[in-house]
Amino acid sequence: MQIEEVTAVSEELVDAFARLIPQLSSSSPPPGRQELTEMIEAPGTTVFVARDHTKIIGTLTLVVFRIPTAVRAWIEDVVVDAQARGSGAGAALTEAALAKAAEAGARTVELTSRPSREAANRLYQRLGFEARETNVYRRTLSR
Repeated sequence: MQIEEVTAVSEELVDAFARLIPQLSSSSPPPGRQELTEMIEAPGTTVFVARDHTKIIGTLTLVVFRIPTAVRAWIEDVVVDAQARGSGAGAALTEAALAKAAEAGARTVELTSRPSREAANRLYQRLGFEARETNVYRRTLSR
C-alpha cells in the first residue's frame, strides 16, 4: 500500500471519491471535479489517498490553520473502501496526516468520529487519540 498527497485532480480521483464518500455519509454527495480542485488548491488543506496496487482504496483530508492561540489541525472525512478495511490503510493515512500536521507546527490534531463507527474509534484510540470532554455544536446555515 502507498500513501500519496494529492496534487492534481484526475478522473481516477473523481471516481474514487464517488465510490468512497457514500460509504462514509449517506447525506452528503461526493465532491465533483470542481470541489476536489478547490480542496486541493486550498491553503492549509492536504488530501491524502491510500492506494493498493491497482486503485485508490481510501482518503483523508487534513486541514491546518493558524488561530490566535496555536496552529491547529483537523482530520476530516477518513474513509477506506469496505473491501480494504483491516488492511492498515486507515492507520497509514492517519499517520501521514499526523506527520504533515507536525511538520506544519501543530501541537495537537483533532478529529471526530461517530460512535457507530466502532472500528474507526478503536483505530484512533490505538493511534493515541483521546476522547475530549467538550461539547460539539453545529449550526446549519441556509444556502
